[in-house]
Amino acid sequence: MALNETEAEERRHLAETLARLREALQETEARLDDARSGVLEAKRYVWANRDQLDPAERAANAVDISLAVDRGERDASKRERMRKQLASPYFGRVDFTPDGRTAAETYYIGVHAFGDADDGADLVYDWRSPVASLFYDSPVGQARYAALAGEIAGRVGLKRQYRIERGEMAYMLESAERIHDEVLQRELSRTSDEKMKQIAATIQAEQNAIIRNERANVLIVQGVAGSGKTSVALHRIAYMLYRRKETLRSANVMILSPNRVFADFISNVLPELGEERIAETSAADIASRELAGICDFETFAEQLAAQAAGSDEALAGRIRFKAGIAFVHALDDYAAHLEADGFAAEAIAFGDAEIGETAVAEAYRAASALPVKARLAKTAAVLAAQGRTVHGDKLKPAAANRIKTAVRRMFRTLDPLALYRDFYVYIGAPEMFKPKAKKKIEYADVYPLLYLKLLLEGATGYEEVKHLVIDEMQDYTAVHFAVLARLFACGMTIVGDENQSLDPNASSTLDTLRAVFPAAQTAELLKSYRSTAEIIAFARRIAPGSRIEPAERHGEQPMVVRAADEAEEIVRIGDAVAAFQSSGHRTLGIVCKTEAQAERLHAALLARHPGVHRLGFGSAGFREGAVVLPVHVAKGLEFDRVVVPFANAETYRTEADRGLLYIACTRALHELALTFSGSLSPFAQTEVRP
Repeated sequence: MALNETEAEERRHLAETLARLREALQETEARLDDARSGVLEAKRYVWANRDQLDPAERAANAVDISLAVDRGERDASKRERMRKQLASPYFGRVDFTPDGRTAAETYYIGVHAFGDADDGADLVYDWRSPVASLFYDSPVGQARYAALAGEIAGRVGLKRQYRIERGEMAYMLESAERIHDEVLQRELSRTSDEKMKQIAATIQAEQNAIIRNERANVLIVQGVAGSGKTSVALHRIAYMLYRRKETLRSANVMILSPNRVFADFISNVLPELGEERIAETSAADIASRELAGICDFETFAEQLAAQAAGSDEALAGRIRFKAGIAFVHALDDYAAHLEADGFAAEAIAFGDAEIGETAVAEAYRAASALPVKARLAKTAAVLAAQGRTVHGDKLKPAAANRIKTAVRRMFRTLDPLALYRDFYVYIGAPEMFKPKAKKKIEYADVYPLLYLKLLLEGATGYEEVKHLVIDEMQDYTAVHFAVLARLFACGMTIVGDENQSLDPNASSTLDTLRAVFPAAQTAELLKSYRSTAEIIAFARRIAPGSRIEPAERHGEQPMVVRAADEAEEIVRIGDAVAAFQSSGHRTLGIVCKTEAQAERLHAALLARHPGVHRLGFGSAGFREGAVVLPVHVAKGLEFDRVVVPFANAETYRTEADRGLLYIACTRALHELALTFSGSLSPFAQTEVRP
């Protein structure tokens, strides 16, 4: 078929699909109007006859109204979905002939499914459907896919990709391979938005394998900067919600985010895919809940600032000491010691009650399967039930509380903070615990203390969570993961990049995670789809150990701009802001090493550029436009343009600084510039523009 005939045929098919969608949308809106009227009428009836209706009639009417409201909410969601589909009903097509048949079946693939109301036939297949895997994984030729009824083999005869905008065909490409490079390049060349977008139309084969992995209960993904690992994790959640719709809801999924800015940045991905937003929390939120009433603690940001200040030379050593899996094992050993030796059984005697020491010891030993706190409660309950007075009579119920108090006093202490302090004495390293105040601890102590508390008291409160997503895995220590494994007895998707650690003294590697989750499966994403090849090449010179590979998208070479002094450097940065504001780009990230630098630079820029925003650890959401922010907040975000200020040898001098500079530079999609005065950082040595 000639190309123009093919295009004409595809445009006719698009027009027919849109016509069916409009018809279905009208029917849905009519049902909504009827439902709204029906509910209002039912409420009026109940109100008007409230004195005449008996309880059974009132209950029946309430149920009818509730069911009608539920149907209306479902139709309202369907209406919103179809409105989105009218703009872009599908993005791909695959023609597949199953073995044993002669006629090919045509499948159009979209973000959402759409079927014919008359005959029930699917006009568009959901990207998560089994047959859609052919679009992502299979080139033209022999292929197979896993259907609900089993594996289906056959031949892919045709693959097409489309860009449909506002109901119009922008372009159509035929591809013998998987996702056509030209389609990917066009998507990657677009400007960034205020929120991360769904990527269903351009999912790559290696990403699709992770998304559709249903075998792994815990899946760990090591992905380089810009590899789409966060987006892949969210698309995996959408896929699981589709596949397990009878047992898994959005309310059963939670994501552990590094900060609120990042959580806001990714918040639209699942709604774009037709799913509800999932709950978000942070390591600090969990600690605040679990340690409430026990102690306060410094934040991760404060720990980073303290290390940068360098006033406590032993701080880095304390952090490293508590970061590895050996430290987790030491806490396990101490908890076992407390269970075995922390309880000193004594006879209980008060009034006419008497319980012998042997009976107390035996009751405690019999409850050994329980955590210490529950074990003590069980011991007291058993003793209260079995105890006798000196006359042989059963104890009165009021005696139970006195027995409970007596049993608890037989244990060394149940104060987690006191036991945590004693732990360091037990292991012969009391210098490794240095509280900030009487009841305020360093950030490095937060999760070790929480882990010890969980060992002694058990974990409750997260039973509704059936899947947990953990992002930026490299910024959590072994004890973080040990805590999460106890709090969340569920499946997990864990993503991160070993080369993007904010604090090398408190980070995790794949080996660390395998030690905590020995049954986990692992996957790698090595190709970066965010930055141009030129930016990736520059970043690889900063971190030669990174295995990051660029997608074949080219742009301008990164610039390194020298200034005579800091005042001139700030002027140059202001010039970059002005150039951005007159460009077609939507986001500029001015990524500083520290929050203090970001505050100072933002204040200096505001006089000439009042539209420049600042983001910090306390910010609630992402902002479009020109933004000054520290690298710790920038991690996970992306910008059309990035400026890295103060890239001198004093600011970026240590191996930890090398990692921060790498993170800052890999935030850029299209353009990257570094500015400095004095001597350039040795990690950024390249041609310098005066």
